[in-house]
Amino acid sequence: MSSTVFVMGATSAIAQSLIHLELQAGNKVVAAGRNMEKLQELYGSKGDVCLIQVEATDPESVKVGFAEADNAGFHADAYAHCVGSILVAPLHRTSDAQFQDVLNVNLLSAVYGLRAFVNGCRERKSAGSAVLVSTCATGIGVANHEAIAAAKAGIEGLAKSAANTYAPDGIRINVVAPGLTDSPIASAFLKSEVMRAASAKQYPLQGVNTPEDVAQAMHWLLSDQASRTTGTILNVDGGFRNTRPLVK
Repeated sequence: MSSTVFVMGATSAIAQSLIHLELQAGNKVVAAGRNMEKLQELYGSKGDVCLIQVEATDPESVKVGFAEADNAGFHADAYAHCVGSILVAPLHRTSDAQFQDVLNVNLLSAVYGLRAFVNGCRERKSAGSAVLVSTCATGIGVANHEAIAAAKAGIEGLAKSAANTYAPDGIRINVVAPGLTDSPIASAFLKSEVMRAASAKQYPLQGVNTPEDVAQAMHWLLSDQASRTTGTILNVDGGFRNTRPLVK
């Protein structure tokens, strides 16, 4: 049975891989983001894709975006939240504005998107599945990750509680928690072979994620194959969160 997947932050590397997988599986996609020119460039020529301009950190914009998708006949029964940022800095060097921006982009945007999705499913009395994105840095102390770890830990708490709240409605809510992923927002950590090698050594399964690694996990969680899975944090991190690497 095909689905309609609303992907928030559709221009990100992980989102692009996920949308490719969803279209391959015969699903329809709502590609939502704030840069319509980029959305057109990536998906304008693809069938079964509805392009929606949305500012993910603005709750009213998110609400309108879901309504526009509904009006276009794209009634989302799956939701993927691919909006995020990275800030690596110790707390004493993190300004109030920086901390608030991390919360807005990572946590509050997830709240707004998930709420709009859940409201739509409940209004239609339809089941659904959502997946949010956290980080392996929420499960183990990583130096200089205070702001992003706090925001992403909030996402995990949000998902677990909402999974319980909306289980009676048949709505599943899960999280992927990736390690370092080779994507534009992580380019500062991978800009040289020396930095890439140093990063790779931090993971028991040495190396860094590809966007496809993370997208495959999200695709599975959204699918009927994961019909008995909700409230789960799925680590895609080469063992970083739950095991200790032997760094030589």
